[in-house]
Amino acid sequence: MRSSRRTFLKTAGAAVAAGAASTFLHPNASAGAGLGAGATATPGDMPRGMTFLTIKKKGELGLGVKTKKGILDVKAAARLLGRNDVPGLIDDVIQRGDQGLTALVAEAQTASAAKPAFLDESKMEFGPCVTNPEKILCLGFNYRKHAMETGTPIPTSPVLFTKCNNSLNAHKGLIKLPSHVATKFDYEVELVVVMGKTASRVSEQEALSYVFGYCTGNDFSARDLQRKTTQFLLGKTCDGFGPIGPYLVTADQISDPNNLKLECYVNGKRRQSSNTNDMIFNVATIISYASQHFTLKPGDIFFTGTPEGVINGMPEDKQVWLKAGDKITTVIEKLGELKFTLT
Repeated sequence: MRSSRRTFLKTAGAAVAAGAASTFLHPNASAGAGLGAGATATPGDMPRGMTFLTIKKKGELGLGVKTKKGILDVKAAARLLGRNDVPGLIDDVIQRGDQGLTALVAEAQTASAAKPAFLDESKMEFGPCVTNPEKILCLGFNYRKHAMETGTPIPTSPVLFTKCNNSLNAHKGLIKLPSHVATKFDYEVELVVVMGKTASRVSEQEALSYVFGYCTGNDFSARDLQRKTTQFLLGKTCDGFGPIGPYLVTADQISDPNNLKLECYVNGKRRQSSNTNDMIFNVATIISYASQHFTLKPGDIFFTGTPEGVINGMPEDKQVWLKAGDKITTVIEKLGELKFTLT
């Protein structure tokens, strides 16, 4: 591991059990450590102080919560503790709130009967940390230095485009490159925002109160397809082109989404290093702006743009596009490392 990357991980307070992937921890609470015994929440409230992930077992997806004892398989814990009133998928939590989840997590950490429900994260298979968004919205040229490196005029309003659900991918996932139609593959580290409440015509002042949580994402792109027409869609929504995760960190743990360090590595070499404070339109502005034009729903996600350092921003003689076998690591402070491999 290069010294700059090691410093980044250390500064973020990122340490997990030996053999597990590095993660970023909120300075006042371990990411995903859950709430302590005796914690309570109203059933319809959005959970607080939790870090979620999606567990994949034999092709089926389930809800996981990161705790000090390991990853709690919520379905397994509910079965072992005789509970049938808790959500089984992250989408259930986003749509309907806590539903007894906080109490279950607290009980599971002290109940011996729930011990088999805790999983070793290093041996898990992951699904996307949000599995069924109604809308996947993306921002183009939303970092000042990125716009400059590509020779793009600074936008005067957010540049919105979309991905489709087929693009969703997970931590440790694979992206099968569509090499029969494209050759210019590129990375884009991005902060992903997950909506927690219906938002229509909300102000910038209230916009962040509608957020469920935040996660690490990569708006993987095929630049030749992206530039084939005036629409970005074709180069953005190929199968697996939207990895997100591994964690979905509840919004209360991120005091300022526009002051997070973010980086991207290719085969261990750092390619992007910036901070979300370089965004042209911050998270509150993005949400408010979009909500003036259409209704945002719980579970909708925003890829909020990428900073400088993409291959597309390099001089043509230095553009070496990604290829099968390359390993990508995307890192955002307090949200964790997202890794995937190209095939």
